Amino acid sequence: MNDFFRHKKEATTRRDFLKKSSLGFGSIALSSLLSPGLSTAQSLINDPQHQMDALARKATHFMPKAKRVIYLFQSGGPSQIETYDYKPALSKWHGQEIPPSLKQTQRNSGMVEGQSSYPLVKSIYNFKQYGQSGAWISELFPYTASIADELCIIKSMYTDAINHEPAVMFVQTGSQLTGRPSIGSWLSYGLGSDNKDLPDYIVMVSKSHSGAQPLNSASWSNGFLPSHHQGVQLRAGKEPVLYLNNPHGVNPNDRKKSIDYINELNQLQFDSYQDPKILSQIKQYEMAYRMQQSVPDALNVKEESQHIYDLYGEDAKIPGTYAANCLQARRLAERDVKFIQLYHTGWDQHGNLPSQIKKQALDTDRATAGLIQDLKQRGLLEDTLVIWGGEFGRTSFSQGRLTANNYGRDHHPGCFTMWMAGAGVKKGFVYGKTDDFSYNVVENPVHVHDFQATLLHLMGINHEKLTFKHQGRRFRLTDVHGKVVKELLL
Repeated sequence: MNDFFRHKKEATTRRDFLKKSSLGFGSIALSSLLSPGLSTAQSLINDPQHQMDALARKATHFMPKAKRVIYLFQSGGPSQIETYDYKPALSKWHGQEIPPSLKQTQRNSGMVEGQSSYPLVKSIYNFKQYGQSGAWISELFPYTASIADELCIIKSMYTDAINHEPAVMFVQTGSQLTGRPSIGSWLSYGLGSDNKDLPDYIVMVSKSHSGAQPLNSASWSNGFLPSHHQGVQLRAGKEPVLYLNNPHGVNPNDRKKSIDYINELNQLQFDSYQDPKILSQIKQYEMAYRMQQSVPDALNVKEESQHIYDLYGEDAKIPGTYAANCLQARRLAERDVKFIQLYHTGWDQHGNLPSQIKKQALDTDRATAGLIQDLKQRGLLEDTLVIWGGEFGRTSFSQGRLTANNYGRDHHPGCFTMWMAGAGVKKGFVYGKTDDFSYNVVENPVHVHDFQATLLHLMGINHEKLTFKHQGRRFRLTDVHGKVVKELLL
């Protein structure tokens, strides 16, 4: 084996030497243009993996406002009418048929096409105004209401998709079809890593008490980008990352030696064929080895004080809960993980909405507010962007039978609410407006592609310039759409 390696290393031609040298010298020049978090010029010379990776990355186009993102994705489509879009006019129309002229302005899913009646329905929950902005927030979210002055609430979001999986894919990847890179993968590809011992992109999923739509792992896929940019899912329990731990009876030193030999073979293959997929394999092996030490440390919440658990709630002590994942997100943010995605399922309330959404709010409200407060007290909110929202909204008419305290709402792409907090966005600010029925946007519409363009802008990226050539075409997160919503920015 050693003779084979030595023979291959000695068989370097003059052309190979010039090619590798030019790549290294080019990397020196490029390193001065890249963001400070990328490797130094000397390390680029010594590490061919970083040579290739650096040349594939794009430099930040301007000074970023945010260094990292924590995306609290509420999967299933939270009802804007029960959360942040207060509609007192629905009280007057409660039980009456939605005007046909209004209903025809939006698509409705096949689940309500057979209904003989479409009665408008008010929320049974009370709203109050909070903060300097006077934002209307439901009584379901008392903890979030207490941080109203930190929030930038967008009430005029709208999307192209009407069913769950295409809508989730659209928000996360910019396309309703699977196979495109997710936001976190684009950021990993475009910006690189600030922590070599943890992935750039980490995903955690918490389940609700009620039944929920399943999530497709394509939502955090790398798509056609190199595979080391995919999201790494952390699971609750003894093995947060599958197959990361050494098999029983395997010595860690032996594991390291085997990885070194595999990487040498992979490097020889790359030298022969120049296939960038081989470099991704090398990076993944090395990252997996480093994660054996870094992941247990990052997820060790035993050192957290009771004061922290008071912020997030006692559920934060139970692995796999939304509260526990929020606490883990803060620990990962401290370690400069670029994109941290939390999915909380169970917001799909076609029936029995009042009781189900109350359970969802109890699951998430305290921990969400606690995360914002925790980041702020540590000085991390200044350069961390926190996002809360789902894939679409809900209809203002009831799905199925309407009774005194029970109703459901169908999918509604025409308008929904999201909020952001932290780096680069206005505090205590409400943007956009819907009509009296929360059925159509009437002021300052924000399309999903606009939201994505704004997110990239806050990370220092021009969304039109972060591209990747695939199958003869240059792709980007926002496809051929999107504009930065500058009114949201500081």
